[in-house]
Amino acid sequence: MFVYGTDRLTVEKVMAIAKGSLKGVLTDYSISKINESRRKVEVMANSNKPIYGINTGFGPLCDVKISPDETSLLQKNLLLTHAVGVGNPISKDLSKIMMICKVHALCKGFSGIRLEVVERIIFFIENNLIPVVPEQGSVGASGDLAPLSHLFLPLIGEGEFWLGEEVVPAKTLLEKHDLKPIELQAKEGLALINGTQFILAHAITGLYKMAYLLDLADVAGAMSLEGYQGSESPFKELLHSIRPFKGNLEVARRMRMLFKNSKNIKSHKNCARVQDPYSMRCIPQVHGASRNAYYHLKELTDIEMNSVTDNPIVLSDTEAISGGNFHGQPLAMALDYGSIAASELGNISDRRCYLLIEGKYGLPRLLTASGGLNSGFMIPQYTTAALVSENKSLCFPPSADSIPTSLGQEDHVSMGSISGRQFNQILGNIEKILAIELMYAAQAMEFRRPNTFSDIIEKNFRIIRSKVAKLEEDRLLKNDIDALVALVKNRAFIVN
Repeated sequence: MFVYGTDRLTVEKVMAIAKGSLKGVLTDYSISKINESRRKVEVMANSNKPIYGINTGFGPLCDVKISPDETSLLQKNLLLTHAVGVGNPISKDLSKIMMICKVHALCKGFSGIRLEVVERIIFFIENNLIPVVPEQGSVGASGDLAPLSHLFLPLIGEGEFWLGEEVVPAKTLLEKHDLKPIELQAKEGLALINGTQFILAHAITGLYKMAYLLDLADVAGAMSLEGYQGSESPFKELLHSIRPFKGNLEVARRMRMLFKNSKNIKSHKNCARVQDPYSMRCIPQVHGASRNAYYHLKELTDIEMNSVTDNPIVLSDTEAISGGNFHGQPLAMALDYGSIAASELGNISDRRCYLLIEGKYGLPRLLTASGGLNSGFMIPQYTTAALVSENKSLCFPPSADSIPTSLGQEDHVSMGSISGRQFNQILGNIEKILAIELMYAAQAMEFRRPNTFSDIIEKNFRIIRSKVAKLEEDRLLKNDIDALVALVKNRAFIVN
């Protein structure tokens, strides 16, 4: 079990809770923190002292005093007026991860929300009541206001849920589960929609995907180098120990593991070739740099997952600080860095594909023994080139932009929601690029038989051949590409 508000959340634990293999629970201690924080809000809500968001309006209306009688309507209006997202809905997984992260933050005891609201969100998580959340509309400061408003509209009987692949009014599923809409009280609407959970959910899903793709890129690179009959000397431990970047050391170690006991590597050990092109021999430096960016983003995401990012932060019976914990800049900038890092995995992969079809070092041009009548693998590299170019355009850093909102009250915003979306778009393209490289590498390896390769590369070769046969004559390759992309998405390849 995972204890909300007490245990430390990780990418792996979030994904496990979302998949139902780990149960998130409340304990007496976490409940006591929620209740004590709520008691402080109720004291402040009934005082004459203006405290932002508790007995005042929001944003530029922070100077308007709200009476205790109007508090509930104020919080309801907050969700209704801020739910202005547009575009396609985000995935159900992202919506669920947002709820998990929000519950964990609320249970820290600084948000002033009632226990019944937290318990209702946990009920949604456990019963797969997934709200529909549009992908566009957040500027990533004051938190992810629009997407979080859509996420929590169902609490008050508004908005929509997913029912399979259909979208239904929230009231329909609430009635089915004998649930009445919650009437929000002081501070609760603000606690729900202030926060970085949209940005955070994209960081979590991206990191989960990138971890596998980093390993798979090493496998694809090793298979390509085997097909190219490149040298293993650029991966020697001593070479990398004198420039000891963490990611570089890890990739070099993995490459040595991937070449272990390879007869093919040994077969050309004394060949006349002096050096390989950069996309082969600089795999540790390029893949390693991407790993370094991954480590940085993961470190910041781990902090954010275990932080309180709403506003104001409730500290005592008399003090609720209106600060800036909701600002998305810490993750936004790192997500943009992550986007560049992910994009580079595709960039160098495309270059390796190109090398394999040049017709050098014993490989036939376009990886076909009967070129002319057959185009072989000429055209899939067009696809990798197109995807690489698309990724480059997606690497423009949204965090470098800021457009003032809320009549200038929110005069610097992070645009981190866009950073998170772009990061995941790029990773989706990387899955396709690496799938095509694996197809190329397997074909190149065919021309090195009867040489054998390391156990792990032989196993991955067989996985490829279980779906995609050796290309003897031209055929429709889209089916092959689609099959390999599915294997990548389903994590079918052995990477360790």
